[in-house]
Amino acid sequence: MATFLEQLKAVTVVVADTGDFESIQKFRPRDATTNPSLIASAAAMPQYQQLVSAALDWAKQHSTDGSKAAIARRAVDRLAVEFGLEILKVVPGRVSTEVDARLSYDTEGSIAKARDLIAMYAKAGIGKDRILIKLASTWEGIKAAEVLEQEGIHCNLTLLFGFHQAVACAEAKVTLISPFVGRILDWYLKSTGKTSYAPAEDPGVMSVTKIYDYYKRHGYQTEVMGASFRNVGEITELAGCDLLTISPELLASLAATDAPLTRSLDAGVARGLDLPAVRYDEAGFRLALNEDAMATEKLAEGIRAFCADAIKLEQLMLAA
Repeated sequence: MATFLEQLKAVTVVVADTGDFESIQKFRPRDATTNPSLIASAAAMPQYQQLVSAALDWAKQHSTDGSKAAIARRAVDRLAVEFGLEILKVVPGRVSTEVDARLSYDTEGSIAKARDLIAMYAKAGIGKDRILIKLASTWEGIKAAEVLEQEGIHCNLTLLFGFHQAVACAEAKVTLISPFVGRILDWYLKSTGKTSYAPAEDPGVMSVTKIYDYYKRHGYQTEVMGASFRNVGEITELAGCDLLTISPELLASLAATDAPLTRSLDAGVARGLDLPAVRYDEAGFRLALNEDAMATEKLAEGIRAFCADAIKLEQLMLAA
């Protein structure tokens, strides 16, 4: 019998959620995603110190401000690209590279940073079709993505926890969204005092299913990529989703399991569902976010964590 991983690949695009391209080689996903936390973890590994050095050398040559702090900031951007370039040698598809989380509420700053990252890839011979620019699913991040998509720069909207965020992303015609399954589960476990949920009742799984069905029912082209998984059950319950980005540890568990896998999400079925269309302007979006305690808290928490990791990477560069 085929493994869970083999069966999953037949109905869903499997993506590796790691900056460790040695792990990526092992599981042969189509795409890969990175974020500041993953880059920070990988940058601390001895085998990737040459990338840290390469990023720092590049920044010293390309920083318009010769101060150590300015060089460190440029080196962090370059390090994300250096990892992306190496990952693209391993995966046949796309790599997601994240805009500095400190720009999460700055539309123009996010646009400028995205263009800068794409320009670095272009100078290395990598076209826009192989890059997804990751932006936080704030109103400002979504508006930045809307502009970038019109320029042919494809975006992956991350830190997505609420239905209102997903609707706004689809209306902005972004390429892909990354709803965070496991972090939604974390919030509900803490708030309810429960110790677990059955996979089909997992709040994160239910959130992604709702978004997937809504997108397919209304013909949106934005792809849904479930992310931030806590266990294999969450993954198998979302079999059929457009994409799933999975950590090396959970990829290994999927590859080690031989059992039948049932497809849970189906676009054909979703198109027949009775799901009324909704729209959000800026005021409606902000109110919906305010009314969703889980999405409000997890979005803020995620941005803070990614900001902290960006600072950690800058400190790494300053010490190098």
